Amino acid sequence: MELKPGDVVMLKSGGHPVTVAEVIEDTVECLWMGEKGDLFRETFPIAVLERAEIDPSDEDEDVEEDEEDDDEEDDEDDEDEHKKDKVA
Repeated sequence: MELKPGDVVMLKSGGHPVTVAEVIEDTVECLWMGEKGDLFRETFPIAVLERAEIDPSDEDEDVEEDEEDDDEEDDEDDEDEHKKDKVA
């Protein structure tokens, strides 16, 4: 399997997708974000990795969720403005 920086792979044994940062001979340096936003970097033998199947519909859902979060924040800001108006 030929990998290049930017490719998304997973451990053959399972787990989260990780991004290839660098390929050096038979080892692959990978990056991924932890659940709390921490950045992790680890080097794996190429033999333990496989290409990750990325479902394009998952990316669309993330965008929609972000837009919904923005709408909720806007609603909260509007409510705060109304409260300030009532107090004044």
